[in-house]
Amino acid sequence: MLSFVVDWIAFTPIFATPLVLATLGLIVNERAGVINLGAEGMMLCGALAGVAACLGSGGSPWAGMVAAILAGFAVAALFAFVVVVLRADQVVTGITMVFFGTGLTSLLGVPWMNRAVEGFTQIDLGPLSDLPVIGKIVFSQDPMVYLTLPVIYLVWRFLFRSMAGLRLRSVGENPQAADAVGLDVELYRFCAVVAGGALIGAAGGYLALSAGKIWFDEMVQGRGWIAIVLVIFARWMPGRALFGAVLFGGIEALIPRIFAAGLPVPQYFVLMTPFLATLFVLVYAAVYARTSTSAPGALGLPHVREDRR
Repeated sequence: MLSFVVDWIAFTPIFATPLVLATLGLIVNERAGVINLGAEGMMLCGALAGVAACLGSGGSPWAGMVAAILAGFAVAALFAFVVVVLRADQVVTGITMVFFGTGLTSLLGVPWMNRAVEGFTQIDLGPLSDLPVIGKIVFSQDPMVYLTLPVIYLVWRFLFRSMAGLRLRSVGENPQAADAVGLDVELYRFCAVVAGGALIGAAGGYLALSAGKIWFDEMVQGRGWIAIVLVIFARWMPGRALFGAVLFGGIEALIPRIFAAGLPVPQYFVLMTPFLATLFVLVYAAVYARTSTSAPGALGLPHVREDRR
């Protein structure tokens, strides 16, 4: 029983890391006032780019991560152009980006379909990794798991401890007031969307290069939608996103452990548990929102600059 629990907890960060990266990217987007429902498509593009670059570079997972970040950046730039510059409806455009990413990766991903990659491997920290229980859980993760923690801190510090972050949040809260004091609302929103898209692309790349180590059609399997829910669960705060990602990552990590142990649990019930948890989170958020809200004031609202005389 102890071995089962230790293996479960040790594998949780692998499933939690792509969720927290995608959630961070969406928080940056929404703090600037832009709803991004296209995370699923951006993660798919990042996953395909990551596998393709990894295979093309002779097996380097870092080359794959760079490619995944660039892919997320490029798709997010297209999304930003449509919703920020052209002021298209953000919800409809975001859903369209999901289908765009799904179709594009299905079209371009054929040469890399079902080709295994070595991807990220666990770091061996010697005696620390050999410690009972804690060694496998804390000191035997891959490099991206450890790098994600400073990324969370950097996103929090940027948003809440920097002048640029204050300006970005002001654009998301009241773009008219931000425009009145001389801030370029469109520029801040555009930059926030592409920066967030880079993180979302990184989430897809890590999913393919660590959790899956392979590319196949629609491999993200709803995690982009879960990340959207986690933004609400986290109340648009980067630190809380980690807790939510660990919660959902733990549920995902438990599924293969249950199957491997041969426990008499219905297969389809187990597979739907992450989405049941998503539903409960939405209910919790709806109830909690009656007394408190942290959503940016201008979330989802396009900004039309009026002439000032």
